[in-house]
Amino acid sequence: MAGSKGSGVLSLRFNQDQGCFVCCMESGLRIYNVEPLVEKAHYDSEFMGSVGMAEMLWRTNVIAVVGGGSRPKFADNTVLIYNDLTKNFAVDINFTQPVKAVRLRKDKLVVALEREIHVFSFPSPIHRLLSVQTRYNPKGLVEVATLTSAHKQLLAFPGHKIGSLQLLDLASTDAGASSAPATIAAHVGELACIAVNSNGTKVATASETGTLIRVWDAIRRTQLIELRRGTDQATLYCINFSRDSEFLCASSDKGTIHIFAIKAANLNKKYQISKYTNFLGQYMESKYSFAMFTVPPECACICAFGTQNSVIAACVDGTFHKYVFTTEGQCNRESFDVYLDVCADEEY
Repeated sequence: MAGSKGSGVLSLRFNQDQGCFVCCMESGLRIYNVEPLVEKAHYDSEFMGSVGMAEMLWRTNVIAVVGGGSRPKFADNTVLIYNDLTKNFAVDINFTQPVKAVRLRKDKLVVALEREIHVFSFPSPIHRLLSVQTRYNPKGLVEVATLTSAHKQLLAFPGHKIGSLQLLDLASTDAGASSAPATIAAHVGELACIAVNSNGTKVATASETGTLIRVWDAIRRTQLIELRRGTDQATLYCINFSRDSEFLCASSDKGTIHIFAIKAANLNKKYQISKYTNFLGQYMESKYSFAMFTVPPECACICAFGTQNSVIAACVDGTFHKYVFTTEGQCNRESFDVYLDVCADEEY
């Protein structure tokens, strides 16, 4: 997700329970609680330099950090594990190429490079469990089921063929075995977004076209539902499941946040077009979102579900939006703020 020069925000990411988000900036790193919106931590550039990406481990004191931006203190090919309790960098792991993404479980560390995914045991001792090759993956697309009680320790990442998705159960590495990844032919074009629900039973994918989101049963590797964001091409920034996997939200460069129903799919609006292949009309059906709201146009943002049927959007321009939705499709703004102006206490 591209950052904003005006705000100095380089990237944003929610933690595993979607209750906090990290804000990586030219001026350092900040961590925010979502409900209520409160700044929980503030590391300036003198301490951390400019930060390209970061990943919280749930609501613990552990943060994975990668340097980036114009004033980095740390190399972009190094993952550092910062412990806020001891106020030091406990571990650093170096790679031969720039890091494109970092994901954390309570027992695993996942690092994506342009053509490789590396999985490490975590937190102690840290050693490499496996490495897998991918097709060219400049966005560092990789997601992992985060619940330690999950049905599978599902890891999802791009396959070798264009538009394909690979699924791997990391539990097999704990057992000393290595199973071959299963492959899903998800889209015709390059993948642009991947989401995995917390217990590893569902995966959502979108291609660079940005019109369709497909939700897959990760166990049977079959398509559950096809969701339509729109008919015109768009860049998708983020897709996310709700905690109970009943809903999915998506943000794009069209400035809209779409909310889809996964379990009660009948809530979605039907979209049906005729595709004439010969003299017979064949109909394709996908589902439009049943609710949506708008954030500043052409402003990259991440979206996630809050409490009591609400969706949160944090944008790189520093704005924070919370909307409450009903199953009838109504969507009302509950709060708006500029999170960069929110302070933890009198110190900031």
